[in-house]
This record gives sequence, C-alpha cells and structure tokens, in this order.
Amino acid sequence: MATYKKRGFKNKAASSKAEALENKSTTANVFNTLDEGSSKTQQWVERNQNKILGLVAVISIVVLGVFAYAKLIKEPKESNAFNNMYHAQKKFDEAILINNDSVYNISLNGDDLNMGMLDIIDEYAGTDAANLASYYSGIIYLKMNDYSNSIKYLSKFNSDDILLSSLATGSIGDAFAELNQYEDAYDYYVKASKSDNNYTSPMYLYKAGLLAMRLNKFKRAEEYFTEIKKDYPNSSEAKNIDAFISKAVASRK
Repeated sequence: MATYKKRGFKNKAASSKAEALENKSTTANVFNTLDEGSSKTQQWVERNQNKILGLVAVISIVVLGVFAYAKLIKEPKESNAFNNMYHAQKKFDEAILINNDSVYNISLNGDDLNMGMLDIIDEYAGTDAANLASYYSGIIYLKMNDYSNSIKYLSKFNSDDILLSSLATGSIGDAFAELNQYEDAYDYYVKASKSDNNYTSPMYLYKAGLLAMRLNKFKRAEEYFTEIKKDYPNSSEAKNIDAFISKAVASRK
C-alpha cells in the first residue's frame, strides 16, 4: 500500500513561524522607536518647561488683553465718538440741503455745546467715527471751496463701502479739478469710476471723459463715453452720450 506523505508541511510551518517572529520583531522595533522618540520629547519638555509655560502665559495675556481692549476700551470709545458726532452729522445734513457755509462751519468745528468733525478726528483718532469724520470734513471743505484741505481729509478716509469710497475718491478729483490740476483730477475720476455701481460709475466716467477731451486723450474719452452707453444706458449721463462719442471720434481725426 502506498503511504501518503505530507510534503513540505514542516517547512511551511517553520516559514510561517519565522515570518511571525520577524513581524513581531519589526513591530517591537517600531514601538521601541516611538518610545525613544516619546522619551526624548518628554525630556525636552521637562528641560524647557519654564519656557513653554512662559510662552503659554504670554499668549494668554495677549489674547485676554486684546479681548479686554475691545470690550472695555475700543467699543465704549467708538460708542462715545458716534454719540458726540451726532450733532455734527445733523448739521452736515442741514448744510447740504441749504448749502450754507455757516452751518457747514458748525458741522466742521462744532459750537459751545457740541463737538465738530475736526474735534472727533482729534479726540477719537483710530476709531471708525474719526474715519467717517474725515470723509465729512473733506466734503465740507470741498463745499466751502477749501480744496487743499478737502484733498487732505478725503485722502485719510478709508472704507470697504463701495459707494462711499467711490464718492470720496471722485470728490478728490473734483478738488483737483478746481485747482486746475487736471491730470490728477483725471486719475481720480478714472479710479472712482471703477467701483461698478449705477450711481457713481457713470458720473465719474462722464467726468473722466470730459477731462480726457481737455487733455487731448480723445481715444480714452471715446472709451469712457462708450462705456456709459453700453453699461449704464439708464443713467442721466447716457441721455446725450452719442453726441460726446461723436465729438471724441471726430477729435481723433
């Protein structure tokens, strides 16, 4: 009778056992490496514990300081600034309606009982109220024909509000135009026109076009007038814009 032999059984078992031992050894090495790294990290932390705690303390103090400044100083200061600017704002609105220099002056400089825009700028420097007061002051000076001061204060104003920012930039252009500094005025009109809104964009494109004609930049003038016709057809500036386009084209020849 033939006898069945289990060939290779012992070799496979030995191979599997060796492989298991190798994997176990590799895993052990990995854990040993991790333990060594962890130990070194722990030793480093222990050596630098005071520095780490000091850094954490500094960060905590800074965070708490910023929070405390915002809640205890900045916010109350902003609130006080806007409260004190209320009368000056009312006078500004009144002056715009009647175009009266005396009322503009009260808005700008205040009276015996109330602060003016310039007082807000000095007293509450760095606040949103002071920033807005710079805009008001620049517009007031423009209305009172003090063009240098208008440029000075409007240039200090900064806002993320597209419309207000465009008006401030365009008003600087108006001031330069009144000073006969037409190149500067032209640059500010072009900048103000890029705000892409239906109110200020056609207005300053039109002013940029007129100054471009004056400065013999006829191709530019044609572009600005054409942009009004194309992008802002319902604006007041678009009513007779074809005549201006034709004039700009004819001037180029």
